[in-house]
Amino acid sequence: MRILAKIGGAQLEQPAARAELCRSIRAAKSAGHEIVIVHGGGNQISTLVGKLSLPERYHAGLRITDAPTADVVLMVLAGLVNKELVHALESSGVRAAGLSGADGRSFHARKAHSEVDLGYVGEVGRIDPNLIETLLDAGFTPVIATAAPLARGEDAADDHFYNINADLAAGPLARALDCDALLFLTDVVGVLDHASERIPSLSPEHSAKLQAGGVISGGMIPKVDAAVAAYRSNRDALVKIALATSENCVLAALEAGVGTRFGEDE
Repeated sequence: MRILAKIGGAQLEQPAARAELCRSIRAAKSAGHEIVIVHGGGNQISTLVGKLSLPERYHAGLRITDAPTADVVLMVLAGLVNKELVHALESSGVRAAGLSGADGRSFHARKAHSEVDLGYVGEVGRIDPNLIETLLDAGFTPVIATAAPLARGEDAADDHFYNINADLAAGPLARALDCDALLFLTDVVGVLDHASERIPSLSPEHSAKLQAGGVISGGMIPKVDAAVAAYRSNRDALVKIALATSENCVLAALEAGVGTRFGEDE
């Protein structure tokens, strides 16, 4: 099975948590699965933004990214967070290679459209999976930071890297790589209802109602939206939001009764 695991920055901040996650990835690879990792780094970006006294603003769970913040995003995602995770994987016995959208022109950004100008915030545009496939064929685990330049021709004068929300990038990348499963591994057991109980299965219609009622809010909005979009684009794939801090979290998330699976309500 080919699995794309999206990992939040909160799961990558502490060395012990990174090491446990890497052991889970090693266990999944030992079980015969191919793993591709897409990671965020929102907390790490916020830390450096604060140290530099840059403004920090959000809209619908997405960071409004001006030019200086776009440079911070690139430094943190494609630099600090990416290389710390690659090192942790290698230390756990997993051959890993870190890349961003620019490497091998693996993917480009297009400017995200919103009722609010989000600045240098992008969506995944054209994808060329050749480099990622080459790494997988060679036995590497690709570790992808979701910062990317604009596609050529969109704005030749714009050389900034765009901040692409890792949750929203995961679905298009999983589809382009023909993944069998897309796992959003995070710090909660799944999507929670109004009583803070895990929802086993969530349809697009139910998701919309929960968002309208404020049950799904904040940073969970783009995660759920991304999972819904991934399910709609590939209904044969397993799409889940599940806990990243459980033992063998990757293999555990493949099991029934773990996390929230996107599909039809049970």
